[in-house]
Amino acid sequence: MRKAYDVIIIGAGIIGNSIAFDLAKRGYRTLNIDKQPAAGYGSTANSSAVIRTHYSTRQGTALAYESLFHWQNWREFLAADDELGFACYRETGIVDIKKDVAGYDKFREHHNALGIAYEDWDRAELERRMPYLDLQSFGPPKRPEDPEFGTPSGDYISGAFFVPAGGYINDPVLAAHNLQRAAEKKGASFLFKNSVTEIRQNGGRVNGVTLESGSRIDAPIVVNVAGPHSFVINEMAGVAKKMKIRTRPLRQEAHYTPAPTEVEYDKVGTLISDNDVGGYSRPEVGGKLVVGSLEPACDALEWVNDPDDFDRDVSGEQWEAQVYRVALRIPSLAIPTHPLGVVDLYDVSDDWIPVYDKSDLPGFYMAVGTSGNQFKSSPVVGQMMGKLINDCEEGHDHDESPVSITGRYTGEILDLGFYSRLRDSNTDSSFSVLG
Repeated sequence: MRKAYDVIIIGAGIIGNSIAFDLAKRGYRTLNIDKQPAAGYGSTANSSAVIRTHYSTRQGTALAYESLFHWQNWREFLAADDELGFACYRETGIVDIKKDVAGYDKFREHHNALGIAYEDWDRAELERRMPYLDLQSFGPPKRPEDPEFGTPSGDYISGAFFVPAGGYINDPVLAAHNLQRAAEKKGASFLFKNSVTEIRQNGGRVNGVTLESGSRIDAPIVVNVAGPHSFVINEMAGVAKKMKIRTRPLRQEAHYTPAPTEVEYDKVGTLISDNDVGGYSRPEVGGKLVVGSLEPACDALEWVNDPDDFDRDVSGEQWEAQVYRVALRIPSLAIPTHPLGVVDLYDVSDDWIPVYDKSDLPGFYMAVGTSGNQFKSSPVVGQMMGKLINDCEEGHDHDESPVSITGRYTGEILDLGFYSRLRDSNTDSSFSVLG
């Protein structure tokens, strides 16, 4: 096969498809290539798909807030039909629990600046709203094998930061498929069950890829959106050594339990982020709860050298750590006798903030290092990358004068320089993730 395109996008997850959608609207002939059998079947499939606005940085907050409106207006944004139906944003609100409410100062600052509604709850209000929670402090988080696990510290949670606008997307794979159909309507193409084995170059710039089958596909622009395989593609292109921020895959687990029975969780269940116990939980249709980790210091991070070779079975030890910690806050949580959950990889950057950037190889671009928390931002990331690629290909020096876009809904300036491959590690990052 030898067919030319304007842009080859490596990856057909939620972000790769969003980039295809934006570039196709700009008139580019795009081709997404993915080794999986269908859109969103990689790490997108196992995303907790959390939609939230509380980030430790102003730019992260602004990007998430602008993206929220796209999820709320999903069909209008797509302007295309999908025979499978449409993914749905379920608004639950987000409760962020910290022992020390001074820890919310950054959240307050960013939400005030952007006009995002929030509420400060003291302990009495938290207890009134969520009487099924045990508000003793158990922190810092510990593992079940620790003799002090589950022993209250003697203090109490002093309150919570509540954001009404937040929740999750009910079907992340369907969301990726929705974007595929929207991109196809604008002329985009997709190729599944194929792996890229070479980033071809000619005269000092990209000129296409070679597939595992030996087929060559030509394009003057290649975009790396390969998720946990992104570092492999960057090394293939020879651009990794010239980046200050690098990426690598991290094995992660999310677990399922029955939802608490004190409330109708399907209707009024709230997403809870709880640094005091080191975990989060969110409602799931069908009376379930999704339980995840906030990467507390007591848990060793499990880095993976080969993204095609890692243990996909739920670990009994991590199941106990994550579920038992959340059960400290929700004592009535029914814990199944057999571990249930999913295992996948995060594509983690050095500071857990993405790289949305060009590279030192002309024509080669990157949307990588999304660290398991950028599903929510994907509608706007597509627009940011589309503007970046278009401007750079027209001769703009992005390293000298970073490209930005203005949010359609919020009017906020979203600065791609914040996501530069050449940045220093951002010390304002939380170095952790909530969906």
